[in-house]
Amino acid sequence: MTSRTVARVAFGTAIAWLSLGLSFGQRADPLPSWNAGASKDRVVAFVEAVTTVGGRDFVAPVDRVAVFDNDGTLWSEQPMYFQLAFALDRVKALAPKHPEWKSKQPFKAALEGDMKTLAAAGEHGLLEIVAASHAGLTTDEFAAVVKDWLATARHARFGRPYTELTFAPMVELLAYLRANGFETWIVSGGGVEFLRAFAAGAYGIPPQQVVGSSLELKYELRGGKPVLVQQPKVAFIDDKAGKPVGIQKAIGKRPIAAFGNSDGDFQMLEWTTSTSGARLGVIVHHDDAAREYAYDRKSPFGRLARGLDEAAARGWVVVSMKDDWRAIHAPR
Repeated sequence: MTSRTVARVAFGTAIAWLSLGLSFGQRADPLPSWNAGASKDRVVAFVEAVTTVGGRDFVAPVDRVAVFDNDGTLWSEQPMYFQLAFALDRVKALAPKHPEWKSKQPFKAALEGDMKTLAAAGEHGLLEIVAASHAGLTTDEFAAVVKDWLATARHARFGRPYTELTFAPMVELLAYLRANGFETWIVSGGGVEFLRAFAAGAYGIPPQQVVGSSLELKYELRGGKPVLVQQPKVAFIDDKAGKPVGIQKAIGKRPIAAFGNSDGDFQMLEWTTSTSGARLGVIVHHDDAAREYAYDRKSPFGRLARGLDEAAARGWVVVSMKDDWRAIHAPR
Protein backbone atom coordinates (compact mmCIF):
# COMPACT_ATOMS: atom_id res chain seq x y z
CA MET A 1 0.00 0.00 0.00
CA THR A 2 1.50 3.35 -1.04
CA SER A 3 1.82 6.33 1.30
CA ARG A 4 -0.77 8.13 -0.84
CA THR A 5 -3.24 5.27 -0.40
CA VAL A 6 -2.56 5.12 3.33
CA ALA A 7 -3.26 8.86 3.65
CA ARG A 8 -6.52 8.62 1.75
CA VAL A 9 -7.69 5.57 3.72
CA ALA A 10 -6.80 7.30 6.98
CA PHE A 11 -8.70 10.42 5.93
CA GLY A 12 -11.76 8.39 4.96
CA THR A 13 -11.67 6.45 8.23
CA ALA A 14 -11.43 9.67 10.22
CA ILE A 15 -14.41 11.15 8.41
CA ALA A 16 -16.47 8.04 9.08
CA TRP A 17 -15.76 8.12 12.80
CA LEU A 18 -16.25 11.84 13.10
CA SER A 19 -19.52 11.78 11.20
CA LEU A 20 -20.87 9.23 13.67
CA GLY A 21 -19.98 11.53 16.54
CA LEU A 22 -17.80 8.96 18.27
CA SER A 23 -15.17 10.18 20.73
CA PHE A 24 -13.47 9.31 23.99
CA GLY A 25 -14.68 11.51 26.80
CA GLN A 26 -15.64 14.40 24.51
CA ARG A 27 -17.91 14.69 21.52
CA ALA A 28 -15.89 14.77 18.31
CA ASP A 29 -16.07 17.70 15.92
CA PRO A 30 -18.42 16.58 13.11
CA LEU A 31 -16.88 19.06 10.66
CA PRO A 32 -13.10 19.04 11.28
CA SER A 33 -12.23 20.57 7.89
CA TRP A 34 -14.30 23.66 8.77
CA ASN A 35 -12.71 26.51 10.70
CA ALA A 36 -14.53 27.73 13.79
CA GLY A 37 -16.75 30.66 12.95
CA ALA A 38 -20.21 31.93 12.10
CA SER A 39 -20.72 29.73 9.02
CA LYS A 40 -19.92 26.48 10.81
CA ASP A 41 -21.94 27.58 13.83
CA ARG A 42 -25.01 28.29 11.67
CA VAL A 43 -24.87 24.87 10.02
CA VAL A 44 -24.37 22.96 13.28
CA ALA A 45 -27.04 24.99 15.09
CA PHE A 46 -29.53 24.25 12.32
CA VAL A 47 -28.88 20.51 12.44
CA GLU A 48 -29.16 20.46 16.21
CA ALA A 49 -32.39 22.48 16.11
CA VAL A 50 -34.20 20.25 13.62
CA THR A 51 -33.09 17.03 15.29
CA THR A 52 -33.87 17.93 18.91
CA VAL A 53 -37.00 16.00 19.86
CA GLY A 54 -39.48 18.27 21.56
CA GLY A 55 -37.73 21.39 20.32
CA ARG A 56 -39.58 24.23 18.58
CA ASP A 57 -37.86 23.52 15.25
CA PHE A 58 -37.88 19.72 15.36
CA VAL A 59 -38.37 18.09 11.94
CA ALA A 60 -39.30 14.43 11.63
CA PRO A 61 -36.64 12.32 9.86
CA VAL A 62 -38.98 11.65 6.93
CA ASP A 63 -38.92 15.38 6.13
CA ARG A 64 -35.19 15.97 6.62
CA VAL A 65 -34.26 16.47 2.99
CA ALA A 66 -31.11 18.37 1.98
CA VAL A 67 -30.27 19.17 -1.65
CA PHE A 68 -26.85 19.97 -3.06
CA ASP A 69 -25.71 21.39 -6.34
CA ASN A 70 -22.65 19.53 -7.63
CA ASP A 71 -20.36 21.68 -9.81
CA GLY A 72 -18.66 24.25 -7.60
CA THR A 73 -20.56 23.05 -4.53
CA LEU A 74 -19.38 19.47 -4.01
CA TRP A 75 -16.34 19.54 -6.30
CA SER A 76 -14.38 22.10 -8.29
CA GLU A 77 -15.70 23.50 -11.58
CA GLN A 78 -12.84 25.53 -13.03
CA PRO A 79 -11.43 26.16 -15.58
CA MET A 80 -14.57 24.47 -16.97
CA TYR A 81 -17.30 22.13 -15.77
CA PHE A 82 -15.81 18.66 -15.50
CA GLN A 83 -18.57 17.14 -17.59
CA LEU A 84 -17.69 19.65 -20.32
CA ALA A 85 -14.08 18.42 -20.16
CA PHE A 86 -15.44 14.89 -20.61
CA ALA A 87 -17.66 15.99 -23.52
CA LEU A 88 -14.74 17.74 -25.23
CA ASP A 89 -12.65 14.60 -25.00
CA ARG A 90 -15.59 12.66 -26.46
CA VAL A 91 -15.89 15.15 -29.33
CA LYS A 92 -12.22 14.69 -30.16
CA ALA A 93 -12.58 10.91 -30.05
CA LEU A 94 -15.67 10.98 -32.29
CA ALA A 95 -14.38 13.67 -34.68
CA PRO A 96 -13.10 11.23 -37.35
CA LYS A 97 -16.72 10.09 -37.85
CA HIS A 98 -17.92 13.70 -38.11
CA PRO A 99 -15.77 15.67 -40.56
CA GLU A 100 -18.42 18.41 -40.60
CA TRP A 101 -17.43 19.35 -37.06
CA LYS A 102 -14.19 20.90 -38.35
CA SER A 103 -16.15 23.86 -39.69
CA LYS A 104 -19.32 23.79 -37.56
CA GLN A 105 -19.55 25.65 -34.26
CA PRO A 106 -19.40 24.93 -31.38
CA PHE A 107 -17.64 21.72 -32.44
CA LYS A 108 -14.92 23.62 -34.30
CA ALA A 109 -14.08 25.51 -31.10
CA ALA A 110 -14.13 22.26 -29.12
CA LEU A 111 -11.67 20.61 -31.49
CA GLU A 112 -9.40 23.66 -31.46
CA GLY A 113 -9.55 24.19 -27.71
CA ASP A 114 -11.04 27.65 -28.22
CA MET A 115 -12.53 28.20 -24.77
CA LYS A 116 -13.47 31.82 -25.45
CA THR A 117 -15.75 30.81 -28.33
CA LEU A 118 -17.12 27.88 -26.32
CA ALA A 119 -17.98 30.19 -23.42
CA ALA A 120 -19.64 32.62 -25.84
CA ALA A 121 -21.78 29.79 -27.19
CA GLY A 122 -23.56 29.77 -23.86
CA GLU A 123 -25.82 27.09 -22.48
CA HIS A 124 -27.25 26.22 -25.90
CA GLY A 125 -23.83 25.56 -27.39
CA LEU A 126 -22.68 23.49 -24.45
CA LEU A 127 -25.85 21.41 -24.54
CA GLU A 128 -25.35 20.83 -28.26
CA ILE A 129 -21.90 19.41 -27.53
CA VAL A 130 -23.20 17.26 -24.69
CA ALA A 131 -26.10 15.93 -26.77
CA ALA A 132 -23.90 15.05 -29.74
CA SER A 133 -21.14 13.46 -27.67
CA HIS A 134 -23.39 11.45 -25.34
CA ALA A 135 -26.05 10.21 -27.75
CA GLY A 136 -26.22 6.71 -29.21
CA LEU A 137 -24.90 4.96 -26.12
CA THR A 138 -27.04 2.87 -23.84
CA THR A 139 -27.19 4.06 -20.25
CA ASP A 140 -24.95 1.16 -19.20
CA GLU A 141 -22.44 1.88 -21.98
CA PHE A 142 -22.39 5.55 -21.08
CA ALA A 143 -21.76 4.82 -17.39
CA ALA A 144 -18.82 2.61 -18.38
CA VAL A 145 -17.36 5.33 -20.63
CA VAL A 146 -17.67 7.90 -17.84
CA LYS A 147 -15.99 5.62 -15.31
CA ASP A 148 -13.14 4.86 -17.74
CA TRP A 149 -12.63 8.59 -18.36
CA LEU A 150 -12.67 9.42 -14.64
CA ALA A 151 -10.07 6.71 -14.04
CA THR A 152 -7.60 8.22 -16.51
CA ALA A 153 -8.35 11.94 -16.95
CA ARG A 154 -6.42 14.47 -14.86
CA HIS A 155 -7.17 18.06 -13.95
CA ALA A 156 -4.82 20.47 -15.75
CA ARG A 157 -3.88 22.51 -12.67
CA PHE A 158 -3.93 19.95 -9.88
CA GLY A 159 -2.78 16.90 -11.84
CA ARG A 160 -5.27 14.74 -9.94
CA PRO A 161 -8.25 12.62 -11.00
CA TYR A 162 -11.42 14.68 -11.02
CA THR A 163 -12.98 12.49 -8.34
CA GLU A 164 -10.15 13.55 -5.99
CA LEU A 165 -11.26 17.17 -6.36
CA THR A 166 -14.35 16.81 -4.21
CA PHE A 167 -14.45 19.29 -1.34
CA ALA A 168 -13.45 17.67 1.96
CA PRO A 169 -15.66 20.03 4.05
CA MET A 170 -18.72 19.17 1.95
CA VAL A 171 -18.09 15.43 2.05
CA GLU A 172 -17.91 15.78 5.84
CA LEU A 173 -21.14 17.77 5.79
CA LEU A 174 -22.94 15.11 3.77
CA ALA A 175 -21.87 12.44 6.26
CA TYR A 176 -22.83 14.65 9.21
CA LEU A 177 -26.31 15.24 7.80
CA ARG A 178 -26.90 11.56 7.07
CA ALA A 179 -25.73 10.66 10.58
CA ASN A 180 -28.49 12.98 11.79
CA GLY A 181 -31.27 11.39 9.78
CA PHE A 182 -31.14 13.51 6.62
CA GLU A 183 -31.63 12.29 3.07
CA THR A 184 -28.97 13.97 0.91
CA TRP A 185 -29.73 14.60 -2.76
CA ILE A 186 -27.73 16.02 -5.64
CA VAL A 187 -29.72 18.53 -7.72
CA SER A 188 -27.41 19.63 -10.51
CA GLY A 189 -27.44 21.25 -13.91
CA GLY A 190 -25.01 18.51 -14.93
CA GLY A 191 -26.12 15.41 -16.77
CA VAL A 192 -27.92 12.95 -14.53
CA GLU A 193 -26.36 9.86 -16.13
CA PHE A 194 -22.88 11.40 -15.84
CA LEU A 195 -23.43 12.12 -12.14
CA ARG A 196 -24.88 8.71 -11.38
CA ALA A 197 -21.69 7.06 -12.62
CA PHE A 198 -19.66 8.35 -9.66
CA ALA A 199 -21.93 9.96 -7.02
CA ALA A 200 -22.11 6.90 -4.76
CA GLY A 201 -18.35 6.49 -4.57
CA ALA A 202 -17.55 10.18 -4.29
CA TYR A 203 -20.33 11.35 -1.99
CA GLY A 204 -22.19 8.33 -0.66
CA ILE A 205 -25.26 9.42 -2.60
CA PRO A 206 -27.02 6.57 -4.46
CA PRO A 207 -28.12 6.93 -8.10
CA GLN A 208 -31.80 7.25 -7.19
CA GLN A 209 -31.01 10.40 -5.17
CA VAL A 210 -29.47 12.26 -8.10
CA VAL A 211 -31.48 14.85 -10.04
CA GLY A 212 -29.91 16.39 -13.13
CA SER A 213 -30.32 17.48 -16.72
CA SER A 214 -31.13 14.67 -19.10
CA LEU A 215 -31.32 13.60 -22.71
CA GLU A 216 -34.29 11.83 -24.20
CA LEU A 217 -34.13 8.06 -23.70
CA LYS A 218 -35.43 5.41 -26.07
CA TYR A 219 -36.26 1.83 -25.20
CA GLU A 220 -34.76 -0.62 -27.70
CA LEU A 221 -33.86 -4.28 -28.09
CA ARG A 222 -30.22 -4.83 -28.95
CA GLY A 223 -29.15 -8.39 -29.50
CA GLY A 224 -32.46 -9.43 -28.01
CA LYS A 225 -31.79 -7.53 -24.79
CA PRO A 226 -33.74 -4.46 -23.65
CA VAL A 227 -31.70 -1.27 -23.28
CA LEU A 228 -32.24 2.46 -22.86
CA VAL A 229 -30.44 4.54 -25.49
CA GLN A 230 -29.57 8.20 -25.09
CA GLN A 231 -30.94 10.37 -27.89
CA PRO A 232 -29.41 13.59 -29.31
CA LYS A 233 -32.19 15.67 -27.80
CA VAL A 234 -32.34 17.42 -24.43
CA ALA A 235 -35.30 16.26 -22.32
CA PHE A 236 -34.87 18.42 -19.22
CA ILE A 237 -32.51 21.18 -18.03
CA ASP A 238 -32.11 21.01 -14.27
CA ASP A 239 -30.78 24.52 -13.77
CA LYS A 240 -32.07 27.83 -12.40
CA ALA A 241 -35.90 27.70 -12.35
CA GLY A 242 -35.71 24.09 -13.48
CA LYS A 243 -34.23 22.97 -10.17
CA PRO A 244 -37.38 23.38 -8.05
CA VAL A 245 -39.27 21.58 -10.82
CA GLY A 246 -36.77 18.74 -10.79
CA ILE A 247 -36.97 18.56 -7.00
CA GLN A 248 -40.73 18.27 -7.04
CA LYS A 249 -40.72 15.63 -9.78
CA ALA A 250 -38.05 13.47 -8.16
CA ILE A 251 -38.45 14.08 -4.42
CA GLY A 252 -42.05 15.21 -4.11
CA LYS A 253 -41.48 17.54 -1.18
CA ARG A 254 -39.75 20.81 -0.40
CA PRO A 255 -36.27 20.38 1.14
CA ILE A 256 -35.38 22.01 4.44
CA ALA A 257 -31.76 22.71 3.45
CA ALA A 258 -30.16 23.68 0.14
CA PHE A 259 -26.53 24.20 -0.79
CA GLY A 260 -25.24 25.88 -3.95
CA ASN A 261 -22.51 28.16 -5.24
CA SER A 262 -23.87 30.07 -8.22
CA ASP A 263 -26.85 31.99 -9.51
CA GLY A 264 -27.90 28.77 -11.21
CA ASP A 265 -28.81 27.60 -7.70
CA PHE A 266 -30.72 30.75 -6.73
CA GLN A 267 -34.22 29.41 -7.34
CA MET A 268 -33.41 26.16 -5.52
CA LEU A 269 -32.33 28.09 -2.42
CA GLU A 270 -35.30 30.42 -2.76
CA TRP A 271 -37.74 27.50 -3.08
CA THR A 272 -36.21 25.76 -0.06
CA THR A 273 -36.09 28.73 2.32
CA SER A 274 -39.20 30.74 1.39
CA THR A 275 -41.61 28.93 3.68
CA SER A 276 -42.32 28.46 7.37
CA GLY A 277 -40.27 26.36 9.73
CA ALA A 278 -36.55 25.92 10.15
CA ARG A 279 -34.77 26.30 6.81
CA LEU A 280 -31.13 26.59 5.79
CA GLY A 281 -29.70 28.09 2.60
CA VAL A 282 -25.94 27.99 2.01
CA ILE A 283 -23.79 29.47 -0.76
CA VAL A 284 -20.21 28.29 -1.22
CA HIS A 285 -18.17 31.34 -2.29
CA HIS A 286 -15.02 30.61 -4.27
CA ASP A 287 -12.60 33.22 -2.93
CA ASP A 288 -9.42 31.18 -2.46
CA ALA A 289 -7.14 31.62 -5.47
CA ALA A 290 -4.18 30.07 -3.66
CA ARG A 291 -5.75 26.72 -2.81
CA GLU A 292 -8.47 26.57 -5.49
CA TYR A 293 -9.92 29.48 -7.50
CA ALA A 294 -11.34 32.95 -6.83
CA TYR A 295 -14.33 33.93 -8.97
CA ASP A 296 -17.91 35.08 -8.79
CA ARG A 297 -19.58 37.88 -10.79
CA LYS A 298 -17.61 37.66 -14.04
CA SER A 299 -16.98 33.94 -14.34
CA PRO A 300 -18.40 32.12 -17.40
CA PHE A 301 -18.70 29.02 -15.21
CA GLY A 302 -20.35 29.27 -11.79
CA ARG A 303 -21.25 32.96 -12.01
CA LEU A 304 -22.39 34.32 -8.65
CA ALA A 305 -23.88 37.81 -8.47
CA ARG A 306 -27.52 37.87 -7.40
CA GLY A 307 -26.86 35.29 -4.72
CA LEU A 308 -24.16 37.47 -3.18
CA ASP A 309 -26.35 40.56 -3.38
CA GLU A 310 -29.39 38.98 -1.72
CA ALA A 311 -27.92 36.38 0.63
CA ALA A 312 -27.91 38.56 3.76
CA ALA A 313 -31.50 39.75 3.32
CA ARG A 314 -32.66 36.18 2.75
CA GLY A 315 -30.76 34.79 5.71
CA TRP A 316 -28.54 32.57 3.60
CA VAL A 317 -25.09 31.57 4.83
CA VAL A 318 -22.22 32.60 2.54
CA VAL A 319 -19.32 30.24 3.16
CA SER A 320 -15.89 31.69 2.41
CA MET A 321 -13.65 28.90 1.15
CA LYS A 322 -10.65 31.00 2.16
CA ASP A 323 -11.76 31.77 5.71
CA ASP A 324 -14.21 29.01 6.63
CA TRP A 325 -12.48 25.91 5.29
CA ARG A 326 -9.35 24.46 6.87
CA ALA A 327 -8.91 22.18 3.84
CA ILE A 328 -10.28 22.28 0.30
CA HIS A 329 -9.68 18.86 -1.24
CA ALA A 330 -8.94 15.62 0.57
CA PRO A 331 -5.20 15.00 1.12
CA ARG A 332 -3.36 12.91 -1.44
